[in-house]
Amino acid sequence: MESSDSNKQQGRGPAGDKQGETAHEGTKRLSKIFSEEGRALRVTLFSSPEGRLFIAGVGLGLIFIAWISSSFALSPNTAQMLIGLFATQIMFGRATSMSFGYSVGLGHSVVVPVNMLIETILVFTFYPLFVFSWRHIVEIRMLKGIIERTRRAAERYKDVIRKYGVVGLFVFVWFPFWMTGPFMGSVIGFMLGMRLWVNMTVVLSGTFIAMLGWAVVLRAFHDQLATYSPYAPLVMVALLIVIIIGGHMLHQIYHKKGRRKA
Repeated sequence: MESSDSNKQQGRGPAGDKQGETAHEGTKRLSKIFSEEGRALRVTLFSSPEGRLFIAGVGLGLIFIAWISSSFALSPNTAQMLIGLFATQIMFGRATSMSFGYSVGLGHSVVVPVNMLIETILVFTFYPLFVFSWRHIVEIRMLKGIIERTRRAAERYKDVIRKYGVVGLFVFVWFPFWMTGPFMGSVIGFMLGMRLWVNMTVVLSGTFIAMLGWAVVLRAFHDQLATYSPYAPLVMVALLIVIIIGGHMLHQIYHKKGRRKA
């Protein structure tokens, strides 16, 4: 009687034992699945070209963060400018980021290499994530929308670029059209079946050459504006941001209308 009472008090008995065993088996099964997925992901990271590219991108990102952190100790003003370059590059693109750099008094020796580094980090990290998502190796919910939009845009451009191959991809990345950045270019290169090293070489070389062109034009324009007012270059950065936001909104409206008609 005592044993039976104690079992009832503790919620045990044949049914309770069976539920406990089922829950335990379910937990073991889940842990096995996750461990297998984790093992597969680790193998993919270290054995696939895209995995090694991702590791390189993360490494470059950590170096950039370390540089900014050390700059805070040595020159807080420089660190803030580097964060500004990074933020404007991420949100508004290379032209706005470079304009911001020149408007706060930075020269070619900082603006151009930093923007090149940021673009390289973005391509080296987001391109592998796109490929992993495409192959259903890993999916990140937070990036799912971005990856899907990129895929749809790349589908629109790939047939045009296919006609011209490597040259077409180079021009696509180099020319300042809407949605023609290095990440988009690398995704199109992947869809066209280009080898990783060819894809990265074409995309980054087109991006770097475009940046050198932007550097010459923007610096000359900023110097000209500065003769009228020291605040004129910052006004131009603000105008660029407004134009980019407006262009993005119009782009979204146009494609929403297109999808409704379809």
